[in-house]
Amino acid sequence: MNIVKEWKHEDVFALELGYGPYWPPLMNVMLYFCRGTLIDSAQSHMLRTVLDWADDKAVKRILLTHHHEDHSGNAAAVARHTKAEIFAHPLTLQKMTTPNRILPYQRWVWGHSEPLVGLPFDEAEHRDDALRLKPIHAPGHSKDHCVFLAPDEGWLFSGDLYLGDRIRYFRSDECLGDQIDSIRSVLKYDFEVLFCAHHPKLKHGKRHLVAKLQFLEDFQGLARKLQGQGKPLRAICREIGIKESWFVRGLTMGNVSLRNMVVSALEEESDAGEITGRKLK
Repeated sequence: MNIVKEWKHEDVFALELGYGPYWPPLMNVMLYFCRGTLIDSAQSHMLRTVLDWADDKAVKRILLTHHHEDHSGNAAAVARHTKAEIFAHPLTLQKMTTPNRILPYQRWVWGHSEPLVGLPFDEAEHRDDALRLKPIHAPGHSKDHCVFLAPDEGWLFSGDLYLGDRIRYFRSDECLGDQIDSIRSVLKYDFEVLFCAHHPKLKHGKRHLVAKLQFLEDFQGLARKLQGQGKPLRAICREIGIKESWFVRGLTMGNVSLRNMVVSALEEESDAGEITGRKLK
């Protein structure tokens, strides 16, 4: 059973999509549109719905937070359909030039992303009526992950930086140290609304991101404390205070698990450095 929900907050139109032809969707995905700008493009399994929705919008540019298929899945098709240009981080553009190899669960839940051609953020065309955005490179969930700050409105389009105050698992390629650094950098800015790609917070968005940061810092601190006590990885995973979801771990063949999160917490400190971005007008 597919899920399609539309809603609006101030000038932002949101489309929430969940794909599950024979089962309830495992995860819903949001895409956002405001003043000519489409942020992310959702999973390719919902292509027809996205194109129909885009027909009612004057899409002039598409911004991608990162290359994952639930965010980039329909970008190329929407660009062809609306004649819009695609903008993304250079790493995203590099990853999206050829088909990405994905695991079976990614194909089942979201579908493949079509290769695309786009431009880096600093080549975005100026339009007087466009939403003014500041892209901020915020790695951790992926190396190319970015968020978009709307400073005039106090909005943050956060991609997968937030997801929730507390989380239970990581992909195998996620870096907890980088996520902590990224959240700290983003929290230097002022915003109230958190347009998350999966769990938006229309009130107290910054407060929720602070809670996520505290959770990650506490999680890392406890994992390293247990390691310092000589505990092996298996024992740390048992004593960390969060239960492993064996359904998720099994479905993803270990690509998503609590174990991955613990392993990342025990890695050396991130050297990602300062995270910066340019304004889009």
